[in-house]
Amino acid sequence: MLKVGVFGVGHLGKFHLNNWKEIKAAELVGFYDPDDTIAQEVSEKYQLPRFQDPEHLIDACDVVDIVAPTPFHFSICEKAIRKGRHVFVEKPLANTMDEARELVKLVKESNVKLQVGHVERFNPAFLSLHSQQLNPMFIEVHRLAQFNPRGTEVSVILDLMIHDIDIILSLVKSEVKTISASGVAVMTETPDIASVRIEFNNGCVANLTSSRISMKKMRKMRLFQKDAYIGIDFLNKKSEIIRLKTPQDLDAFAFDIETPGGKKTIALSNPSVPEVNAIRMELEKFCEAILQNKPTRVSEVDGFRAMDIAHQILRKIKHNTINT
Repeated sequence: MLKVGVFGVGHLGKFHLNNWKEIKAAELVGFYDPDDTIAQEVSEKYQLPRFQDPEHLIDACDVVDIVAPTPFHFSICEKAIRKGRHVFVEKPLANTMDEARELVKLVKESNVKLQVGHVERFNPAFLSLHSQQLNPMFIEVHRLAQFNPRGTEVSVILDLMIHDIDIILSLVKSEVKTISASGVAVMTETPDIASVRIEFNNGCVANLTSSRISMKKMRKMRLFQKDAYIGIDFLNKKSEIIRLKTPQDLDAFAFDIETPGGKKTIALSNPSVPEVNAIRMELEKFCEAILQNKPTRVSEVDGFRAMDIAHQILRKIKHNTINT
């Protein structure tokens, strides 16, 4: 049984608490949060002790779950890793690239597991495609959200777009060649809306749009590859595949189209979407990695790579802003 301590029990932290309570391999031992009002509410609701000293909570745990604001990620991670504790930390991995680089080094030198909370990796719509051969050469992403002051201590790139950056880096097995980006700060001091183009050495191109000042919500990714179009709706948890029909497409809806090369049969299918709780699954898989000594699903290196691209994007936006 892994003893777990949670750092940060605000909006997202409460979701973590609820899910930890349902994971058989884990036992909640307490939480740390500097907000007295939130802490009292959580302590009473969950019958869970509040620790006044972060280091005392780390000492009482096998696993530290960090759901605190991004600027606090590094200090808690560092203390936990140095004490030999396993760490689950919400995205982004850290507040700066130097901090992220140091965490990767610390994990490598230690005997602990670290997983970054890129929860969209566990979204049912994305999981429904696990048996598909995904080799996209063009990717289009729209992630739009209505304005919410929570999370605005970081830019829309590190708040929203980083989810899609992580997914794309997990799909495209090639190094990034060039990045183009533009963005505007509207409601906060950092970019609230951004448009980004990432080109990879293998020829793949990804266009990403993220906004946290939209009138409607949208979390869609479209993948185009030689033999298929794949649509992923992360918000509504749906996926679809359109491709030239193959013998395996027995259950697909098919129709014919005329092309310059003759008649083609197109198959449209909607993969079965598993009923999973994404947060619970990522925490369960983290426990599994610890108990079975396996690699974590989203490692510190994955978190570092996503941050690296995000910060390159931010530098491009800053450069374009200065020169306009």
